[in-house]
Formats: sequence, structure tokens, C-alpha cells
Amino acid sequence: MAFTNEQLERYSRHIILKEVGAKGQKKLLNSKVLIIGAGGLGAPAAMYLAAAGIGTIGIADADEVDLSNLQRQIIHGTKDVGKAKVKSAKETMNEMNPDVTVNTYRTFVTSENILELIKDYDFIIDGTDNFPAKFLINDACVMAGKPFSHAGIIRFQGQLMTYVPGRGPCYRCVFKNPPPKDAVPTCKQAGVIGAMGGVIGSLQAMEAMKYLLGIGDLLTGYLLTYDAITMNFRKIKLPAADKNCGICGEHPTITELIDYEQTVCEG
Repeated sequence: MAFTNEQLERYSRHIILKEVGAKGQKKLLNSKVLIIGAGGLGAPAAMYLAAAGIGTIGIADADEVDLSNLQRQIIHGTKDVGKAKVKSAKETMNEMNPDVTVNTYRTFVTSENILELIKDYDFIIDGTDNFPAKFLINDACVMAGKPFSHAGIIRFQGQLMTYVPGRGPCYRCVFKNPPPKDAVPTCKQAGVIGAMGGVIGSLQAMEAMKYLLGIGDLLTGYLLTYDAITMNFRKIKLPAADKNCGICGEHPTITELIDYEQTVCEG
């Protein structure tokens, strides 16, 4: 594939990086990333991946844009209130970069459809905002052998980790099971500072690009936490993959995907 003159200009700042170059940019253009959730995390991740020239980006989200989303979900605008989030996201991404094919899935991600949704993608970004969805994404990615980036934000705190098959623990190795319903406040109940989504969602996009390019150190085996009040990042080394993990252990006990009861929260 030869670059057009427009592409050479568009991606020039990538191409001059020795870690990327023309070969790496072609890798990105031939890559496929699925973002589950077009909210506070998914919005910046989607915009940076589209700008970077990820050739195919999937967006899965069942919700419509609400006025309260706009404080942090920067892929949507005031004119998009009431519009399906996946439609609003696609319009923004294609306006930013017409090179990118955006596949939209206006649906709740469940045990019934997640394996079909993720099967054609190279990397998955978990932009969801509730524990049942996070465990479902983890378990499906482990079953399907798909790498993914987990992240979560609330108040002034954020965290992320990356799972790559065969390289470190999965999300369930670390967190075991979802907490009881209502045991942990949602972002709707506790609040979240708007820019937190930008910080953590952008880091998820960075993890995806590093994985696709095969460069740098991924957050496999580590949990990165960020406290915006103290401006403190901590990279915490996680225990090795749990041999007794219910999904990725030597003798998995979870053989079917589970739809845990959800507490609804706008991300």
C-alpha cells in the first residue's frame, strides 16, 4: 500500500518517529480496534485512535447522548443530545479522519453477543463504567485470546492495566469477582472530574497503539493509578497470573460467560 500525498502529510509526525515510520503507520492503517463504551473513557480513546489512523474502529454502546455527558464525553456536542452515542461518535471520528472505517454497534454488550463483537478486532478497549461489564469483557477476551485495556475512573482517581494472553494476570486474577451490588458508588453517585476521562482514556489509546506497533512496555503485570488531586501516578506491580483463576487459570471453572446484575451509570 502506497501512501497518498494527503496521508504523508496527515501522518508525518508519526512517520518521522523511528519507532513508527512508514511501516508502523501502515500497521496502524491495517489494524482493528473495538471500543466498548462511547463515554468518558471511550470518547478520548476513539478520537486519538481515529486521528492516529487506526484503519478500522468499532464502537459499541446502547445509549443516547445526554446533557450531563458533555462535561467529559468530548466526542459528543450539544447538538448531539438525544442522538445515539455510536452515531455521534462515528460522525466526529470521520470528520476528523476520513481514512478510518467506523463500525457502530448500538447494543448492550452481553454474554450473548460479546464474542461475536470482538472476534474480528486486534485489540479491545474497555471504556465501560460498571463492574459487571468489566468482568464480562475480561472473561470474553481471555476466552477469545484477545488483548485489551481495562480502565476505570471516579471522582479524581483513575486506573488502568493491559491484558495480553500469556503475559501477566487478567482482570479477574486481580479483582476476583464483582463487588456486591451498591457496595461501590457509581460515578453518577460519587461524581467524576471531566478531564479524568481524557487522561485515562488517552492512556488506553496509547496502550492500543503500542501493542499494534509492537513497541515499548505495556501495562501487562502492572496497575497504573492516577490521583489528580496530588498529581501522583503510581505503577504497581501485580502478582503473577493466578494459576487458580476461574477464567485464565490452569483449570478454569468459568466455562460460560456471565451477565452479572448491573448498576446503571453514565460513564
